[in-house]
Amino acid sequence: MTVHKLQPPTGSAIDFGAEIRGADLENVSESDFETIRKALYENSVILFKNQQSLSPRAQYELTRMFDPSMQSYGHGKTLDAKRSILHPDLKTIPHQPQVQVIGNGQVDSFEGLKDITLKHPHHKTFHKHPISTEDDRDNTRFYRWHIDAALYDLEPPRVTSLMAVKVPKTELQTLRYDDNTGDKLQVSRGSTAFVSSYKTYDLLSEEDKQFARTTKVQYAPHPYIWMSGARSLSDGLGLVSDDLELPTSSLPPIDDSKIKVLPMCWKNPVTGQLALQVHPSAVQKLILADGTVIDDLKEVRGIVHRLQRPGIAPELVYAIDWEEGDIAIFNNHGVLHTVTGSFLPEEVRIFRQCNMAASAPPMGPDAE
Repeated sequence: MTVHKLQPPTGSAIDFGAEIRGADLENVSESDFETIRKALYENSVILFKNQQSLSPRAQYELTRMFDPSMQSYGHGKTLDAKRSILHPDLKTIPHQPQVQVIGNGQVDSFEGLKDITLKHPHHKTFHKHPISTEDDRDNTRFYRWHIDAALYDLEPPRVTSLMAVKVPKTELQTLRYDDNTGDKLQVSRGSTAFVSSYKTYDLLSEEDKQFARTTKVQYAPHPYIWMSGARSLSDGLGLVSDDLELPTSSLPPIDDSKIKVLPMCWKNPVTGQLALQVHPSAVQKLILADGTVIDDLKEVRGIVHRLQRPGIAPELVYAIDWEEGDIAIFNNHGVLHTVTGSFLPEEVRIFRQCNMAASAPPMGPDAE
């Protein structure tokens, strides 16, 4: 088994990502896993090619090796799932409930699921100002930059695995930021985009680094229901503050002890690097070092966006050009990611996703 760092394409400045070759993912030994774990935390995203025969069970077991005591899917069983913005995007494999099916189009049969319709997330359902219908086939957006995490009750999963089962190959799309910067990049249709939150932290001024290291983020209760009426900025990096979030009275019952307050910086357990790791759409309050609470939502979002926006510059985005049989594992405590693209109904796409709620909170900047 060998680890090969990704060679950035022309014009790219990404400094993360690696391909692992020669791995038998159906039978991962302890020494194999140590190599995989080290590669993951040193490279943030690792890719295995030609894994068409990998079973959902093996995908689950490999994902769970990063946190062996955990069994439950990272979002658990959402209390009010049909109101959650995640509800249309996930189908659970009956014989392996920690593994979800995502994709696009009509699928007659897959891993025990019958006659399912998969729905690729399209930015027009979530962005305040979507791309026009006539431009949509050739252009796309970052749908929603995020961390895979319930951010209420359950701890953010350490890693997520994503397996490409069926990939329709078409022409490239131009990904537009549409934020008055003119930023754009070319991506394959349906590419999953990643950025390094370690790089985002490194780009901060010394003053902002100090702020990030000492500030805590409080997330909204039941955040994916809370945000269901709100709409996103055009760069996918957080929400527009139009007071469209649901009031507390419209949410499922709230247990204050389950509201998540997490460090703004998360520490890499292998390298010790700090990641500026915030889910920009779910954040509700900031708690400063002196105990001051910033609870004006527009101000909170403005601060988070200012800190994170340099990290999603086009040259810092790793957009996977998926091929069937690819499986990616990513450090969910060290990258942000987002889906991109749009598909016609007849363009059938099938992916398997797996992550599990972590056994402990993320490591803060002062963790040993």
